[in-house]
Amino acid sequence: MRLQTLAITLAALLPAAASAAEPPLPQLRAYTVDASWLQPMAPLQIADHTWQIGTEDLTALLVQTPQGAVLLDGGMPQMADHLLRNMKARGVAQQDLRLILLSHAHADHAGPVAALKRGTGAQIVANAESAVLLARGGSNDLHFGDGITYPPANADRIIMDGEVVTVGGIDFTAHFMPGHTPGSTAWTWTDTRDGTPVRIVYADSLSAPGYQLRDNPRYPHLIDDYRRSFATVRALPCDILLTPHPGASNWNYSAGAKAGAKALTCKAYADEAEKKFDAQLAKEAAGAR
Repeated sequence: MRLQTLAITLAALLPAAASAAEPPLPQLRAYTVDASWLQPMAPLQIADHTWQIGTEDLTALLVQTPQGAVLLDGGMPQMADHLLRNMKARGVAQQDLRLILLSHAHADHAGPVAALKRGTGAQIVANAESAVLLARGGSNDLHFGDGITYPPANADRIIMDGEVVTVGGIDFTAHFMPGHTPGSTAWTWTDTRDGTPVRIVYADSLSAPGYQLRDNPRYPHLIDDYRRSFATVRALPCDILLTPHPGASNWNYSAGAKAGAKALTCKAYADEAEKKFDAQLAKEAAGAR
């Protein structure tokens, strides 16, 4: 009996000894970005009522109206307090933020939306595709999987292509431009500069960073969507173009009053993006041979 008990005890120890020889499980990988994406900046005036309040290399636009403010994008998850401070510097109390509009629901643009909604009570406006990704906190992304997640949030209003959202007499029109994400959106509105009307476009990214373009099983019509979106952006009513990553439209927020001196037109932005897209397609095709 004693020998049998000893044999059972040794057998029980063997799996533990074997597992001790295995390598440790991998560490979690944080979503790290360039320092300039996280570099705070003071509010930068774009037009009479429109201000950039994000960081040096991530756009977050505050539009102030007599009936409350609208925020377009929020940047990285850790930017919530910075945005609230910049809102306060512009005289916007937290409860005066009425709406949060999204270009798309990746972590570097929708990251702090959940915290901002809790802190301000603002309603989130997005199309159905972005709302689904936002509710998942960026998980199960078509291209990045679970690699760039953030605190999830629920959209309060689902908008359609061409739908208009109005706050304080300013009309924000949604223009769907799928490609970078299925829910990518451009927003247009009319502001003024010294009393003269200016048509502002906040156009989403047109890049395809590391994407499988051809025969993508998760996004079968990806190439067709990009083609339509290039055409959509070219046709937008466009006096001032801004983008989620300012460098994509040649903005330099750290240059102060000269920040938009070299800014692209909507047509030039779409043309440059399409050239890069075509080059990426050609490279992918060459690699498949």
